[in-house]
Amino acid sequence: MKTLSLIFLTLLIPNAVIAQNDNEAKALVKEVLDKVESYDNFVIDFTYSLENKEQNMNQETRGDVSIKDEKYVLNLMGTTQIFDGEDIYTIVPEDDEVTISSYDEANNEQITPSKMLTFYQDGYRFKMDLLQDVKGRKIQYVELIPMDSNNEMKKILLGIDKQTKHIYNLIQIQPDNTKIEFRVTKFKTNEPLSAKHFQFERSKYADYYINELD
Repeated sequence: MKTLSLIFLTLLIPNAVIAQNDNEAKALVKEVLDKVESYDNFVIDFTYSLENKEQNMNQETRGDVSIKDEKYVLNLMGTTQIFDGEDIYTIVPEDDEVTISSYDEANNEQITPSKMLTFYQDGYRFKMDLLQDVKGRKIQYVELIPMDSNNEMKKILLGIDKQTKHIYNLIQIQPDNTKIEFRVTKFKTNEPLSAKHFQFERSKYADYYINELD
């Protein structure tokens, strides 16, 4: 789930990086961030695709994620992942297995979807890209270029709906020209989500193998 988590991560940009960014792009990204932070919670339906023409690779799947503060429930590829603020529960019905792991904020391998829409904390230069008309919607693209030549991404294109200031899609281009796209198909905010929505109920998985990691 790491790649998907990276796609969702938000747009918190320290002053040291802001100075190197296109001012118009920076202002637009800030509008998106302010809009996201104004919601109590949000639920996103999305498509996730991976394409590499040279390797004749073309895959697409659908998923959804609900997020409130640091907590989330992510459904993708037949797997459900729940983060209750302390532990991550990965539920795989196909294997009748649940893996429980503690969340360590200092561990770069544990990037959660609750930081999705906010992940460009440093290391990127911003500049305005194309403005496209997508089924009557004006989508403004912002190009994010890694400052570190060893970054696993060649560049990222962030598509922003100019009217709603919501993210429409995010495209990652890797050094081998593999293209990974996350596209929002439905964005709902301030949904009536109960506290139990973000809790793992062990009694529901009595027949599952519970793998508790240290």
